[in-house]
Amino acid sequence: MTQQDRQRIAAGLTDGLSYAEIARRLDRPTSTITREITRNGGPAGYRPQQAHQATIQRARRGTPAPPRADTPPDGLAEEELLERAIRAGMPTITARVHHDLMLSEDGRRTAAELTHRLKVSPASVSVAVNYLLQQGFVRRERDPQRRRDIYVIDDDAWYHAIMISERQTLESARAAMAAAENYGLDSPVGQRLAKTAAYLERVSLDIMESADRWRPLLR
Repeated sequence: MTQQDRQRIAAGLTDGLSYAEIARRLDRPTSTITREITRNGGPAGYRPQQAHQATIQRARRGTPAPPRADTPPDGLAEEELLERAIRAGMPTITARVHHDLMLSEDGRRTAAELTHRLKVSPASVSVAVNYLLQQGFVRRERDPQRRRDIYVIDDDAWYHAIMISERQTLESARAAMAAAENYGLDSPVGQRLAKTAAYLERVSLDIMESADRWRPLLR
């Protein structure tokens, strides 16, 4: 990997691109980009010049990358959670905000705290929390004394996120069925769309039923 590639990786991280999108732009496997970022400071600490020099030194020594000095042993699992969220398609800064909330002691942060802790702009935090609010991963509370919003991730966060996602899928199923009827249920296109609608509806309802059944595990 060239130094220019590493500069493009750093630019992608700054822009909040996912690992998959950075990999696509560099025409490289996502696993290569993930490994490059992970072994050179993670998404928050990646520096292209330092990464390039570290790679040259490792090649000369013929030894694997040393562990980060600021990462405790149990922090490796925490980094894996963050990286998996990014690989799944969540924007980098959004994933970092979600990760920071999830690992906070009481699951609560203000926008100012997130900005300070993650060293990103208030605008980036605003975009990230709005996405998380829409997807049900966090909720907003108002601090009446200090007139500020507090973002909270509680025990039901994954339940709400799953239900929102499946309701959106149900809407897609209904749209597919409406399109099938427009084409005619006896036509090849209509039959294909009707099968798709039936499949999406059944799977979504099953997932929602399962989410309700196992919700007590979150409490």
